[in-house]
Amino acid sequence: MKLFLISDNVDTLTGMRLAGVEGLIVHEREELKDALSRTLSDPEIGILLLTENFGRKFPEIINPVKLERKFPLIVEIPDRHGTGRKPNFITSYVNEAIGLKL
Repeated sequence: MKLFLISDNVDTLTGMRLAGVEGLIVHEREELKDALSRTLSDPEIGILLLTENFGRKFPEIINPVKLERKFPLIVEIPDRHGTGRKPNFITSYVNEAIGLKL
């Protein structure tokens, strides 16, 4: 089972390659669709890493794949610029989930 990265950032891919993870750089919508299609058809890839930017820019492409497929596991990771989430996103998520303010 392999990890694979689809990134919009050369620095993120370079760092992952140092850790032994192969990947692709894509910037446009159609490039992402093609890369995702090729990656999902490879039975050797067990974990697909995507930079968070793709989830924000193209949720209509990423979300159906996350919801409809059990394999590979799709994980959104922050790139070198950090995460786009608020500093207290975990607390906000828990508050919303249980309906209480922590």
